Amino acid sequence: MVGEAMDVDQDDYEDSHENVFEIPHKEPEPEALLKWRQATLVLNATRRFRYTAKLNTDDKVPVKRTPAERFRTSGHALLALNRFKKAGQQRQKRYTIKEDFGDGFGFTKEQLVTVNEDSLVEALDEIGGVPAVCRALRVDPEVGVPGDEEDLAKRKEEFGTNTYPEKPYKSFLVFVWEAAQDTTLIILMFCAFLSLTFGLIAEGTKEGWYDGVAIAIAVILVIFVTAFSDYRQSLQFRGLDAEKANIQLKVLRGGRVQTVSIFTLVVGDIVPLAIGDQVPGDGLLVSGHSLTIDEASMTGESDPMHKDSKRPYLLSGCKVLDGYGSMVITAVGTSTEWGRVMATINDDDDSETPLQVRLNGLATSIGKLGLVVAVMVFLVLIIRYAATYVPGKSPVEVFKDIVDDFSIAVTIIVVAVPEGLPLAVTLTLAYSMHKMMNDKALVRHLAACETMGSATTICSDKTGTLTLNQMTATRAWHSGSLQDSVDRETVPTPVVKVLSEAIALNSTGNVFTPPEGGPPEVSGSPTEAAIISWALTIGMDYNGLRRENEIIAVEAFNSAKKRAGVAIKRPGGDVVVHWKGAAEIILSGCIAWLDADGATQPLTDAKRAEVLEAISTMAAGSLRCIAMATAPIPLAEVPAETEGWKFPDGSLTLISIVGIKDPCRPGVPEAVARCQHAGVKVRMVTGDNVHTARAIASECGIITPDGIVIEGKDFRVMSKEQMIQVIPTIDVMARSSPTDKHLLVKMLRSMGEVVAVTGDGTNDAPALHEADIGLSMGLSGTEVAKESSDIVILDDNFTSIVKVVRWGRSVFANIQKFIQFQLTVNVAALVINFISACTDGHVPLNAVQLLWVNLIMDTLGALALATEPPTDELLDQMPVGRKAPLITNIMWRNILIQSAYQVIVLMTLNYKGNAILNIEDNPNRDGIRNTMIFNSFVFAQLFNEVNARKPDKFNIFDGLLQNPLFIFVLVVSTGFQIIIVELLHNFAKTVSLSWSQWLICVAIGSVSWPLAFLGKFIPVAKTPMLDFMQHVKAPRWMRLRRKKSRASASLQGSMARSGSAAGASGAPPVAAVEEDGAYEEASSTKALVSGRGSENGAGDAVDSAGAGKT
Repeated sequence: MVGEAMDVDQDDYEDSHENVFEIPHKEPEPEALLKWRQATLVLNATRRFRYTAKLNTDDKVPVKRTPAERFRTSGHALLALNRFKKAGQQRQKRYTIKEDFGDGFGFTKEQLVTVNEDSLVEALDEIGGVPAVCRALRVDPEVGVPGDEEDLAKRKEEFGTNTYPEKPYKSFLVFVWEAAQDTTLIILMFCAFLSLTFGLIAEGTKEGWYDGVAIAIAVILVIFVTAFSDYRQSLQFRGLDAEKANIQLKVLRGGRVQTVSIFTLVVGDIVPLAIGDQVPGDGLLVSGHSLTIDEASMTGESDPMHKDSKRPYLLSGCKVLDGYGSMVITAVGTSTEWGRVMATINDDDDSETPLQVRLNGLATSIGKLGLVVAVMVFLVLIIRYAATYVPGKSPVEVFKDIVDDFSIAVTIIVVAVPEGLPLAVTLTLAYSMHKMMNDKALVRHLAACETMGSATTICSDKTGTLTLNQMTATRAWHSGSLQDSVDRETVPTPVVKVLSEAIALNSTGNVFTPPEGGPPEVSGSPTEAAIISWALTIGMDYNGLRRENEIIAVEAFNSAKKRAGVAIKRPGGDVVVHWKGAAEIILSGCIAWLDADGATQPLTDAKRAEVLEAISTMAAGSLRCIAMATAPIPLAEVPAETEGWKFPDGSLTLISIVGIKDPCRPGVPEAVARCQHAGVKVRMVTGDNVHTARAIASECGIITPDGIVIEGKDFRVMSKEQMIQVIPTIDVMARSSPTDKHLLVKMLRSMGEVVAVTGDGTNDAPALHEADIGLSMGLSGTEVAKESSDIVILDDNFTSIVKVVRWGRSVFANIQKFIQFQLTVNVAALVINFISACTDGHVPLNAVQLLWVNLIMDTLGALALATEPPTDELLDQMPVGRKAPLITNIMWRNILIQSAYQVIVLMTLNYKGNAILNIEDNPNRDGIRNTMIFNSFVFAQLFNEVNARKPDKFNIFDGLLQNPLFIFVLVVSTGFQIIIVELLHNFAKTVSLSWSQWLICVAIGSVSWPLAFLGKFIPVAKTPMLDFMQHVKAPRWMRLRRKKSRASASLQGSMARSGSAAGASGAPPVAAVEEDGAYEEASSTKALVSGRGSENGAGDAVDSAGAGKT
C-alpha cells in the first residue's frame, strides 16, 4: 500500500516527466542574491562584484533568461522568418541532382541547405528519397563515408565544417578598463591629480610632483594586476567552455563505428542515434525504429515528434527521446538552424555561487567597518590639523595637506574592504576546475565545486562506475541446465540457430569484419558487445542474419523497462518476436523453455524454480544475468501498419540466460573506504538483481555491518515515515527504476543530507537535477544526462568522484586560509592607522604604502592561497556543512594572536622606535622609523601568509614546494618590497635602511612563525564564537532599554493598525522600521560569519542556493 506522501511524490515525478528536457534552472533567484547587496555603503563594490551577477539592472529589465531559453527564442525567430519567406514565394519546390558528378557530389551546399529548410517530403520523394540523397553524397548507408583524410577534407571544403563563429572574447584592455571603473580608485586618481597640481604650485616642478605621481602609479599598478588576474581567469574558463562543447559521438566510417568529436562531423556521415543522444547536424533518417525526437528547442513543438520514412527530416540540437536509428548528415555548422542560432547568442554565465554570495556579504560588513574607521581617521586628522595649524601657509599648501589626509582615508577604505574574498572564490574555482580536468572531471556549474565539499552521501551506479564496464560472458543457462562454460561445444546446434537469431536481430550493436582479415570488431554498449561476442564464438553470422530477416517493429531498451523487444519477418513470411532483458523480468513472461533438440517444453513450477536458482547462483558470483526469449506471432495478429505496433510480451519460450562478468575497478574498494572515513556514505543504486548487487557491493566494500540491501519495488511502496526510518541503513538499492532513484535522492535531501548522484541515462536526468551535485558519466552517459548534471566524470571511474570530493573540500579550505590572512591584515592596518591618527595626528602608513599592502593581501594573496593544491588530509575530516561558519574558532584564535602581535610591535616602534633603534640623534629618524614600521608590517604579512597555509597544523611548511605559484608570489612580493624601500624614496616616502635595520624588520616578521606554533596549543571551544556570544547575558541596563524599545515599537504598531482601521495609512512608524532594519542587518552579518540565518533570512537563501534550490 503506497502512503499518501508517496502518492504526491509519484505524481510530482510523473508531472515532471511530461518532457524530461524541461528542467528548471538550479541557480538561486536574483532576489536571494540581491538581499546581500542592499544598503551597501562600501564604495568600491565594482571591483568586489566583478565576475558575479549583475543585479543592479534587475529592476530595469527582465531577469536574464537561461541559455536554453535564449536559444529557443532565437531559433523560433529564425524558423519563423524562413517560413514567412517561403510562404511568400508561392511556388512548388523541385530538387535536382546532377546527372554526372564524377568524383564530386550531386548536390551543392546551397541545394542541401534548401532541402533541409523546406522539409518537403513530396519533393524529396520525386528525386528518389533518402537513398538518392545518399548516392548524391557518395555514401553507402551500410558502410558510411570512406573516412580517409582526402575524402574528409573534400567534404569540408564543399559543405563546410561543423563549427560556428564565436563571439570575440574580451581583450586584456577591456579588463583594464573594467578594473579602472572602481569608485575608490577613481577617487584616488582624482586625489592624485589634485596632489600633483597643488604640489607643483606649492613646491615647484622639482619636488612637487612626487606625491601625486606616486599615488597615480600605485593605482595603475593595482588596476593592471587586477586586470591580469581577471584576464587569466577568463582564459581558463574559455578553455573549459570549449571542452564542454566538444561532444564525442559515434559515426560509421569505412564500415567501422568510430568515436569522433562533433567538430569533425562532415556532410555524408552516417550517425547512429539512441535514447538520450543529441542530433549533431541537420539530416535525413536512413533507418530507425520507434524513433521519437524532442524538437521543442528548435520548432517550439511541445509534443515529441515521431520520425520515419514519411517524416525523415532531423534538426541539429534536438534530443532523442525513444527508439533508435541512423541518419545521414546533410548540413553542418552555420548551414544548420542550430549553427545559425549559436552564432547569434553569447552563453555568458555570470551567476554567483553560494560561497560568493556569503563572501560578498562578509566583505560588505567588513567594508562598512572600514568606512567608519576611514571617516573617523579623516575627521581626527582634520581636527588635529586645525588645532595645530601654524599661520603663514598659503591656501594651496593647506588644500594640499587636506587632500593628502583625504587620500589616506580613501586608501584605508581600499585596504579595509576585502574585495579579494570573492576574487579568491573565483580564483580557486577557476584553478580547481582546470586541475579537475586532469583528474577526469569536467565541471559544468561553478557552484558544484564548492558544494561537493559538503557532500555527505554518494548514490553511485554500479556498471562502469564501480566496475570496469568491460563485460564478458562467462556462464550460461540453456538447454535446460546451467553451464560452467560458454564454449561452442556446450551449446547444441538447434539452440545455436534460435539463439543467434535472437541475439543478432534484437541488438543495436555492430559487427565489422576487417577486409585484411583478423577477428571481427564489435561495437555497441558493453552489454551488447559481450552478448554478441559470445554469439560469434558459437557460430552466429550477425550481418547475414540481419540481411536475411526484416525487422518490422521494435521496442527499445531503457532503464525503466529493463528489456528490449523486436518483431521480425523471416524469409518464409512467418513472424516471430524476440525479447531480451533482465532475467527475472523476461522469465516472468515465459511459459516454456527450449530443450537441446530445439523443441519447446512447458515451464513447470519446478522448472521455473530451477531456473531462478540458476539465476541466483550466477548473480551470487557477481554476474549480470540477461535472458533471451521468443514467441511466434500468427499472421492474423500482425497489423498491416507495424510502425508503433505493441507486439506481445507474454507466452514466451525461454531460450537462454547468459551470465556476464563485469569486474570491480581496481582502486574502488580503497576509494570507498576513504569516503567512509571522510564521513561520506556510499550507496549503490543499480538496476541489477539483488544477488548481483550484493556481491559487487561486498567486493567494493560498500556493505556495512548494519547496512541492508533493498529492492526498488519494496522501497517505493513505503510510507514517508517508513522511508525516513530505513534510509540511513540502506547500503544497496537493487532493481531500482529511475523513479526509485529520484525518490531516494529527494528523501535524502529532505533529511538534511547533501547528496551527490551518478547517472548515465536519459531517465536519470530528474535524479541528477534533484541532487545537490549531479555526476554524469562521460563515456557511457547520454547528452541528456550530461546536460542535467553539474560535473561530468570523464572516465566513469568512482575514484575520480573521490578526487572531486577532495577538490570540493579544498575550495572551502583555501577560502578559509585566505580569510584568515586577509582579516589579520585588515585588523592590524586599521588599528595601527586609527590609533596613530588619534594620538599624534599622523599615520605611519601613507597612501602609496597602503595600496601596496592592499595589492599584497588582495590580488597576490588570493593568487597564492587560493591555488593551494588539495591534500589527503582533507579526507580525514568530516564534510563541511552548508551552514558551517566561514570563520572558525581556530581562525579567530590565529587572527587575534597575529594581529595583536603586529599592533603591539608596530605601535611600540611608532612611539618608542627612535630610542629602541638608537636613532634619536639621526636627523632622518622619523623617516627611518616610519620606513621600518612599513617594512616590518609587510614582512609580518609575508611570514603570516605561510602560517595561513595550515591554520590548524603545526607543520606549516608541509607541501610548500608543491605550490610553485605560492613561492613565486612570496619572491615577487619580497623583491618589490626591496625596490620600494631602497629605490622609490620620493614616491613611497621611504628611506634606505642599513643591513642591521633590514634584519630587524625580517626578524619582527619571522616571529609570527613561532608565535603561530605556540598559539596552536591554546584550546578553542567547539561552539562557534558568535553562537556563544548570542547566549552571553547582556547588562541589565541594556536589557531594560531593549524591552522599552520593543514595547514602544509594539505600541506604535498598534496605533498604526488602529489608524489603518480608521482609514489612516497603515505604514509602520519610522522608528520601528529602523529598529527592524538594524536587527535584520545584524542578523545578516551574523549569518555571514557563522553561516546561520533566520528562518526567512539571507542565511536560508544561501543555504537554498547551496542545495541547488530556492
